Amino acid sequence: MAIPTSRTKETAAIKIETQKCNGCGICALVCKDFNFEIIDKKVSITDNSVFGCIACGHCMMACPTGAIAIEGRTLSPAQLFDLPGKEAIPTYESLLALLQRRRSIREFKEKPVEVEKINQILEAAQTAPMGLPPSDVHVLVLENKKQVRTFAEEFSNYLRNIRWMSSKWFLTLMRPFWGKPTDEMMREFIKPVFDVYVDDMAKGDNWINYDAPLAMYFYGSPYTDPADPIIAATYAMLAGESLGLGTCMLGAVHPFIQNGKKAKQFREKWGIKFPSREGLFVIFGYADVHYKQGVKRTFADINRIS
Repeated sequence: MAIPTSRTKETAAIKIETQKCNGCGICALVCKDFNFEIIDKKVSITDNSVFGCIACGHCMMACPTGAIAIEGRTLSPAQLFDLPGKEAIPTYESLLALLQRRRSIREFKEKPVEVEKINQILEAAQTAPMGLPPSDVHVLVLENKKQVRTFAEEFSNYLRNIRWMSSKWFLTLMRPFWGKPTDEMMREFIKPVFDVYVDDMAKGDNWINYDAPLAMYFYGSPYTDPADPIIAATYAMLAGESLGLGTCMLGAVHPFIQNGKKAKQFREKWGIKFPSREGLFVIFGYADVHYKQGVKRTFADINRIS
């Protein structure tokens, strides 16, 4: 048995160098698939595994003597690295300052984002936690303003062909089927989105991705935990902020390119491999507007059970 992803449908192999094992039991403690047990002060592989090794790598990373190696599901010992020391970790105050300073930037200078920074953003985003390894997050990178603009123009043309979805007759027809909240969102958000994305683009105004110097689209596959692309996009956004870039998350493109023949054709043209339950664009660039103050946001509800 193996948990399938778009990248692999096999279990990983667990290799143990018994002579290195000191019987500490850390591997058995951190493995939540019950792959290990300690017998006669040495680690052994059990028959109790639920899924087979999914290659999370926790046992290999935690083993103090290097007795365990995991091979498969895109993982190998060659990918191990030493963790940064505690002195490299930002304090809560410095992390909070980064989060508080972040604003959604849609106005950018006529300056490209350096390839080095693009690579750093992707490197940071790949550290995002995932539902199940290996990561099934896919990323479309539009590395310059021309690519970003072309994507927006073609997306606008695509929307023009499906604009009937925002027509009065269609919204009236569908209201009994999708209920009041969806109807309100369609009328008060989706219809205006069609209007500005199509009509204003025809005038030369790009409200789809704001002609940003850099855009990244994070999406999944039919196997992906729906949270994974969103978490990876968030990591990318914060990495961009740490590199001195303005950032903004854009959620309105993703839903329109998931269903139907025309959506499939649009995805294929841009190398988007799968429809995805969740997905998110993040745009980056050097900010042309700087904010002096922030506003305190709140959750809809915090219910603390003590």
